Amino acid sequence: MLALLVTLLVVWAVVSVLGFVIKGLVWLAIAGIVLFLVTAAFGFLRRNSLRS
Repeated sequence: MLALLVTLLVVWAVVSVLGFVIKGLVWLAIAGIVLFLVTAAFGFLRRNSLRS
């Protein structure tokens, strides 16, 4: 599960960078940032619930 989350975080980070590098794809950067934050929050919440 942790490997999947890390992989998704890396993919979203790459998508965000590509969106900023390619000037016409700012929407892609925004989508990448949102997906990165959602994935990170999910992983953080999931990790905390497993500790309890």
